[in-house]
Amino acid sequence: MLKLNPQRNLLSLFIIVLILLVTSSSKPTEHIKSCLIENHVMNFTVFQYSDDQPSQYYNLLNFSIQNLRFTKPKYPKPLAIVLPETKEQLASTILCCRQGPWTIRIRSGGHSYEGLSTVASPRYPFVIVDLMNLNRVSVDLKSETAWVEGGATLGEVYHEIAMSSLFHGFSAGSCPTVGSGGHIAGGGFGLLSRKYGLAADNVVDALLVDANGTLLDKEAMGEDGFWAIRGGGGGVWGVVYAWKLRLVSVPPTVTCFVVSRPGSRDQVANLVHKWQLVAPLLPDEFYLSSFVGADLPETKGKGISVTFKGFYLGTKTIAISILKGVFPELRIAKEDCNEMNWIESIVYFSDMGNGSSISNLKDRYFHNKNYFKAKSDYVRVPIPLRVIRVFLETLEKEPKGYVIMDPYGGKMSRISSDSIPFPHREGNLFTIQYLVAWEEEDNGKSQEFINWIRGFYDFMSPYVAKGPRAAYYNYLDLDLGVMDSSMTGVMKSNDAVEMAKAWGEKYFLDNYDRLVRAKTFLDPTNVFNNQQGIPPRSSTLPQR
Repeated sequence: MLKLNPQRNLLSLFIIVLILLVTSSSKPTEHIKSCLIENHVMNFTVFQYSDDQPSQYYNLLNFSIQNLRFTKPKYPKPLAIVLPETKEQLASTILCCRQGPWTIRIRSGGHSYEGLSTVASPRYPFVIVDLMNLNRVSVDLKSETAWVEGGATLGEVYHEIAMSSLFHGFSAGSCPTVGSGGHIAGGGFGLLSRKYGLAADNVVDALLVDANGTLLDKEAMGEDGFWAIRGGGGGVWGVVYAWKLRLVSVPPTVTCFVVSRPGSRDQVANLVHKWQLVAPLLPDEFYLSSFVGADLPETKGKGISVTFKGFYLGTKTIAISILKGVFPELRIAKEDCNEMNWIESIVYFSDMGNGSSISNLKDRYFHNKNYFKAKSDYVRVPIPLRVIRVFLETLEKEPKGYVIMDPYGGKMSRISSDSIPFPHREGNLFTIQYLVAWEEEDNGKSQEFINWIRGFYDFMSPYVAKGPRAAYYNYLDLDLGVMDSSMTGVMKSNDAVEMAKAWGEKYFLDNYDRLVRAKTFLDPTNVFNNQQGIPPRSSTLPQR
């Protein structure tokens, strides 16, 4: 079988593709099908080069696409979607993909904001390796750890932990359909992060399948390699078959609330301004975020509003006492607060809808999909009140736009910025996630929505972290830069490394150079790559 030599130029690559097309009677899918079958990988579906495309293919393709922008026909479709069920099948799948000029896309939950787990450059055929069948979770309470396969969703992880203990949890995000593999790989901020750090901070071991199909533990992947996979981004180092996670302690009672405060622009501005002075300084056990928009579900039709989501590791009596002391303007009352155990709080904040139960956390299908564009910032100095007023005016002009502000501080400030690739630690007050979301009927205005959010982002430039302006990898944003596809196959690795700084230093700050070293060691021929990947410093490389 033909193998792709990463040193080949574009002409050589074209010749390989042409040979494959001819030898397979214009059906390149036959080549990868035969390789998968020969290696006992039977769970896959392929693209049909005819008008009679089986619904199974599109059902599987779209099942885990969470941003509907990437379901549109203009985006390239994979040659095949493979669902390995064991680590051996996963390794065989990677080797089969390397038998031809096929780019590999690794998909865990499909929540990549820019669809990097689902789409690739139109210039190259690609294969999606979907990990949804690698979703086993094994909890060991004696060591207070859990082995989690890379395709398990956060909901599945939380559910299995709760089935073993109501006094243990894991520090990660609140959306249960997010794939744990991609979430951990990008850092993984959540409601417990001010107390226990990120998901990636709580990884104690991992098993990685590299480009040669070899299974590496943390010793085999080296110090830099194990460091890189914990927060350095997903899909660019290899495939994490499984993570070993440190469980954290949770009390028998936690307190949760969601309170909305609509009002005039000045009233809302004052609340947001006070929030940014309070939330990062609350006790580690307290998480208090703010959602701001003109058309939030909780206050639909009432104009601009701010919604506060609170989570406290303890009783509501103590939670209310803390907030009344530092944030009396919030007017939090006893009836606003709900006491429950930790796993019930996961359901409470999950957006799964009324009537959802703990068992619903195992449902990996996201039922509230829409079209959206997102961007992010970090804030190190409080935003002036006058700026917040303009901020709100901008949101009032676009009801489909909103922002989510998550407080940092707590343990996040006490972990070194280079302990893992995620660097946004001491000195960061909060992160801003800018979002604009729309439904199918508004697709004709999609570019208007995207232009609006870019304008909002530009306006905020003087008031956020700079030198460079920082961003959170799990809120992927291709506006920060992408590998120049016109240079494909002829770009020297040093040029690629310099080009990737455009986004690499925004996501990873001073950790970027170490990530390049790790990439050079783990994947020197850049088999695992995407539009915002970390390139190795080696020879001439294909960039797909």
